[in-house]
Parts: sequence; C-alpha cells; structure tokens
Amino acid sequence: MSPTDDPAAPASSGSGPWAPLQVPVFRAIWLASLASNIGTWMQNVAAAWLMALLTPSPLLVALVQTAQSLPVFLLGLPAGALADIVDRRRVLVVTQTWMLVAAATLGVLAVAGYANEWVLLGLTFVLGLGAAVNGPAWQATVPELVERRMLPAAVALNSAGFNAARAVGPALAGLVVASAGAGVAFLLNAVSFAGVVVVLARWKKPVETSVLPGERIVSAMRAAVRYVRFEPALQTVLWRSGSFVFSSSALWALLAVVARDRLATGALGYGILVGAMGAGAVGGAVWLPRLRAHVSVDRIVTISTLVFAAVTFGVGWTPGVTSSSLLLLFAGAAWSAEMSSFNLAAQQAVPDWVRARAMAAYLLVFQSAMAAGSFTFGLVAERFGLRAALAAGAAGMAVAALSWRGPRLAHDEPRDLSPSRHWPLPPASDRIHALEGPVLVTVEYDIDPATVPAFIAAMDQVGRTRRRDGASGWGIFRDVADARRFVETFIVESWGEHIRQHERATMYDRDLEEEARRFHVGPEPPVIRHLVLAAPHRVEPPRIPPDQL
Repeated sequence: MSPTDDPAAPASSGSGPWAPLQVPVFRAIWLASLASNIGTWMQNVAAAWLMALLTPSPLLVALVQTAQSLPVFLLGLPAGALADIVDRRRVLVVTQTWMLVAAATLGVLAVAGYANEWVLLGLTFVLGLGAAVNGPAWQATVPELVERRMLPAAVALNSAGFNAARAVGPALAGLVVASAGAGVAFLLNAVSFAGVVVVLARWKKPVETSVLPGERIVSAMRAAVRYVRFEPALQTVLWRSGSFVFSSSALWALLAVVARDRLATGALGYGILVGAMGAGAVGGAVWLPRLRAHVSVDRIVTISTLVFAAVTFGVGWTPGVTSSSLLLLFAGAAWSAEMSSFNLAAQQAVPDWVRARAMAAYLLVFQSAMAAGSFTFGLVAERFGLRAALAAGAAGMAVAALSWRGPRLAHDEPRDLSPSRHWPLPPASDRIHALEGPVLVTVEYDIDPATVPAFIAAMDQVGRTRRRDGASGWGIFRDVADARRFVETFIVESWGEHIRQHERATMYDRDLEEEARRFHVGPEPPVIRHLVLAAPHRVEPPRIPPDQL
C-alpha cells in the first residue's frame, strides 16, 4: 500500500458500515492492505527516526517526507492515465512488487550499516516511485469491488483500516527499532507487501473489451487535465485538500524533531506519538458516520482543519510524551474526518472512465502539497526554530479554513455518473477510421426568441460537459438571418475520441441535455451532423494482405 492511501465484483446484499466486508474480494484485499499499511507505517516511523539519528538537521529530517511525496508530483498523471487504459490489477501487482524490492534493499543496507542519510533519502524516493504509480490504480479499484451504494462504507472502511494501521504500526516500529534497529522494520515492511501481491494475483478481475483501439498515455493525460479543468466539483476537492495538506505537513514532517529535541524521547516515544494520532484517527473514523448524519461535510472539514491547526500549535508547547499523545489523539480524529471526506468527495465527483486519472490528480495535489510543505516548514524550523515552524503551519491551516467559500465540497444526493448510453452511434461510424479527424459536430435548435436567455444558460452547462468529456472549441451560435435558429458546435480530435465521448456520457449529462432541449420547439428533434476534416491521406487506412482481398 501507499503511505497516503487514506481513502476500495459486485457485492452481495446487505447494508451498513460493515456491508463491504461481506464481499469476498473486498474483504481479502482489505485484510491484506491492513497488514501492508502496518508495514508502511513501520517504514515511515523507522525512516524518520533513523534520519533523526543520522543528522541533527531538521531540514534533512523533513526531507524524508518530501522524498516520499515528490514521486507523485513526477508520475501522478501518467500513473492515473496508465491505470485507466490498462489492467489495474497488473499495475498493482507490479508496483507492489517494486515496493517490496525497494523496502528489502533498504532493510539489507540498514542492517549491514550502509544506510547513510543519502542512501535513506534515495531509497525512500525509489519506494515513493512505486507508491506514486500504485496510488491511482488502488484508489480507482475501490468502486470495482463493491456496489455503488456501498461506496461510502467501503471508503470509510479503507480509512478505518489505514488508521488502525497508523495506531499499531508506529508503536510496533518503536519496539522493533529500539530492540533490533530500523533495518528490521524495513524488512518487515517488505514482507507486508508480499501478502498484497498474493491476493491481487488471485483476484479474477473481469476483462473489459472495447471495439476502439486503446488510448495512448499522452492522450489520456490530456483528457485528465481537460476533465479537471471543466469539473467544478473536483476542483473544489483539489483546492481545499491542497491548501490543508500544505500547512498540515508541518506536524507530520517535524514530529520526529519534536520527539527528539523537545521531549528528549527515543524511538519508542516517537512511535507512541505517531500511534496516538493513529488511535485518534480510528476513533474519528468510527464517530464520523454519526456526525455526518447531523453536520454537513463542508462544516466537518472546516472544524477538523481548525482542530488540527490547534494541535499543531499546541505540540510545540506540551511538556511531555503523555500530554503530547493526548493532544495528538484529537489531531488523528481530525485528520481521519478530513481525509475520508476529501476522498469520498473526489470519488463521487467522477465517472468510472476517468476515475484513476482524477484520483491521480487528487493524489498529485495531496503529495505535492505535502512535499512542498515539508520542505518549507523544515526550512523554517532550520532558520527560526521548531515552535516557529509549527506556529506557521497552524496559522496557514486557520487561514485556509476561514477562506473556503464557493461550491460545496459534497452534496447529500451525489450526481448519477453511471454511463447513460443515450447517444446513438453516428451514421456510417463503422466505415470511418478511428484516427481520422478532427471531427466537427453540429446540433441545430429551433428556439423561441422569448426563451433565448434561459436556453443559453442551460447550454452553458451542456457545453461544460462536452468539453469535460473530450470536446474543444465548443460554442453556441445564432443565425443572423433567422432569430429562431441556433447551432451548437464542438470539435473532437479524432473519430475514435468522439466515439469514446459517446461512451463517456453519464446520466447526469443526459439530464442536462434534456433540460436544454426542452427549449427546442421545432416539429422534429434537433438535427445532428458529424463532419470529418477533408484532408486526403491524412490517415492511411489499414493495409489488407493480397491473399485476403
């Protein structure tokens, strides 16, 4: 598992918070990921503490967090595109194996005494590369394992499992590091990846087929950027999560320095501090469903941010491990509520076809903010002191929480983003090569002049979905010779991409189109035309061997 997975076959009947565990494949993967997350937290604590022993520099200690997070900045979108266009199960098996090898290598070097600060940072970065590619595929796999109605419970269970590991893993790491050294903790993490590999290898994932050629990585990445650009609900998640994570990284990056310098405790004490946050997070995950029944998600996120800010500031002044641990319980509960809310909002903002890419964008923002924040607050601690860095992080979170305005983070009734299949295939679609294009699509409407303003407003919403799902150059034009005639136009880069656009349309898109088409008063439905760029030899048709003519 990735250290930031805080986000999981059709399900059997049942409801309630434990219903997803009735699904055999979800249960097996959940249990394997629980063991892997324990190993991951052991790795995180052991790496941070080993760096604290290798160097007195707060900046280098904070850079351990940066080394874990930076790979997502480099590989996030390509990883999301890859997970949407190839078998996600294979991606997960390869990345879990990669992380197993990286953790084992670091463990062997540490046991042998060769793990200096640069080896530690380098192999932590290599481990992060695997986590960066693993993350989007793992996040996007969650809705494949359970029915749509079980998704909130599945996300909550994943969060609870992750936070249970956060409670157990650091304490175990403290014991292992204190008694056997950080290298053994790294080796145990390597073993934990093996269980996930076995479960994934045994998962018989249904094979999906398509008549279209597979998407290319670059094209799939452009589709991801386009989707984020034209989807306000996802933009809200990215903005709020990024602004919170940047400032909250101060506590995560500098907690080892707090344990070493302020509290003068050893590896076990540091493990207890991180474990206290995990225990609080488990409590928060249990308490969160009841809170959601009475408080909006937006208010939960705002309150949780302010609580985490208060704890971040308070940890700089608490006198001992016990008082710090009690305070960190509240930080863990706030973190759990916040991350679960962000993750669920991101999952509910996107349809299946772009899910891995959208979650890659979410993880990219998350990890980029964590990496930049860790470096920033490590530098502040280096120059102005630990308390100044923690106070700056707390102030940043308070400002972010009080500045969040605009669209809601999540709605009580999420939009239906299941495929609608309401667009019929264009005429002669089987005779057009998939790479031919660009394609110009026009839709002609007959509109009563008295309803034009309302029609334009409705079409603006339709245009956003067209561009989000693959169109460029969208517009609605009026005929200067006929006040009733309006023509919608949009361009798609190829015929194959336009057919994908047909497949991407959702029930929510259909409702928006029906709302706009209610203004059409002509006797016949709107006329739809498809025009392909008239460029001879632009695309060479497939060659047919002479013996098959």
